[in-house]
Amino acid sequence: MGAYFKELFSGTKSLFVGLQITFGQMLKPLVTQQYPHEISTMTPRFRGHIELIPKEDGTTKCIVCGMCQRSCPSGCITVAGEKREGVKGKVLTKYRLDFTKCSLCGMCVESCRPGAITFSKEYNLASTRKEDYTFDLLKRLEEKAK
Repeated sequence: MGAYFKELFSGTKSLFVGLQITFGQMLKPLVTQQYPHEISTMTPRFRGHIELIPKEDGTTKCIVCGMCQRSCPSGCITVAGEKREGVKGKVLTKYRLDFTKCSLCGMCVESCRPGAITFSKEYNLASTRKEDYTFDLLKRLEEKAK
């Protein structure tokens, strides 16, 4: 009979120890973010997909040298430009990124001489369609300028 009460006392004691820990944690501030309603801030070194950097007038800094396309080991960048009359150098006409192939290595950003591309802070990319991950970065830059 003594073992029964000893076990009952031991179980009750462990119950109160557990409740004490639980109530102690309930009074502390929350750590969990409510994801869809709260947007987390990205660290400065976060690497999202690449994006074009605009000049002051809204055009791109890209000089269509193609170094980003050549240095990409995944082959996910397509750059095209044309020589227009009255304009010095080439004008960017197409800049496509296939993010499904991108390994986020950063070789394109490092090899860009004029510093025309950088990593974006966009992290909330979710879709079931492959087409949603093929970005026309020139069109995105024009939409952002508006």
